[in-house]
Amino acid sequence: MSEFAGFPLWGAQFYAELERHNSREFWAGHKERWEREVRDPMRALVAALEPEFGPATVFRPHRDVRFSVDKSPYKTHQGAIAGPARGLGYYVQLDADGLSVGGGFRAHSPAQTDRYRRAVDADDDGALPAIVATLEGQGYEVMGASLKTRPRGYPADHPRIELLRRKEVMALRNVGVPAWLPSADALDHVRAMWSQLRPLAQWAIEHVGPAADEVPAGR
Repeated sequence: MSEFAGFPLWGAQFYAELERHNSREFWAGHKERWEREVRDPMRALVAALEPEFGPATVFRPHRDVRFSVDKSPYKTHQGAIAGPARGLGYYVQLDADGLSVGGGFRAHSPAQTDRYRRAVDADDDGALPAIVATLEGQGYEVMGASLKTRPRGYPADHPRIELLRRKEVMALRNVGVPAWLPSADALDHVRAMWSQLRPLAQWAIEHVGPAADEVPAGR
């Protein structure tokens, strides 16, 4: 595998076009360039970060349309995750809006959500709220599936009710298409942002953990 040298600017342009022309014919006409200028740089990026942040997976471009009304065959982004298990750790994505970097956990089982809420409920020192506030101050958006009302078993006036409503918690920041994106410097920028996200990722790893049937992630 070649060393990471940045993401060519064509990648974001490609995904903008794919949003309008999501077809097998369009994909076939651009597949080789996509492999060269999107897939391979993403593989090289996460391979360089694996020693510090854990095993990484680069997601496949094909959508699972078996149970979806939307039958568009291809994802309109290229994502990758690093960490100990599926949906747990650090995230990076390239799409029409440029580069996005995130971390935390996306729930893959009700048990994960239950462990998350129990940890939030017991967090009287406010560790997670402090982490969230710091990340928001650094320009990250805190997101994740959430209930409109309180979860069963927790009072509506709980001091951390907003976090308890969540089924999962992630922080994501879109940096667009900065001047450093097509250069090797992009590695240092993603590393720096993943380092900012480390407190959230480590909190999730410690308090939530993988789904019961999870196996360690791998490339």
